[in-house]
Amino acid sequence: MCRSEGNTREGRARADRGYVTAEAAVVIPALVLFAALLVWALMAAAAQIRCVDAARAGARAASRSEPAEVAVAAAREAAPTGARVEVERVGDLWRVRVAAPGPGPRGLPVRLGAQAVALAEDSVGPPP
Repeated sequence: MCRSEGNTREGRARADRGYVTAEAAVVIPALVLFAALLVWALMAAAAQIRCVDAARAGARAASRSEPAEVAVAAAREAAPTGARVEVERVGDLWRVRVAAPGPGPRGLPVRLGAQAVALAEDSVGPPP
């Protein structure tokens, strides 16, 4: 009886040898894809943070009564590559919008953006 168990285990071990290679062939590409998605997500988060910083920089420059071109230049300097910057004044507020394409393949429908608003300094006067 012991001899038949040994043969069965040995035969089963021989039959299982190819499964490890097949499993690795399936798992490794999945792990590479997962790692690539993580890297892409980190790049997208970093670009979003740059959009927020760019909008704030543009709003600060506009609120100091800098010309609109200077505010746009300040925002573009901090923004990701290919970003669109819009500066407008509505009443006493300066509004700066920054929109940028997502990183990675252009087929991914991800749009990054931020908006910042600042009170214009010329609208602030001495207290009544």
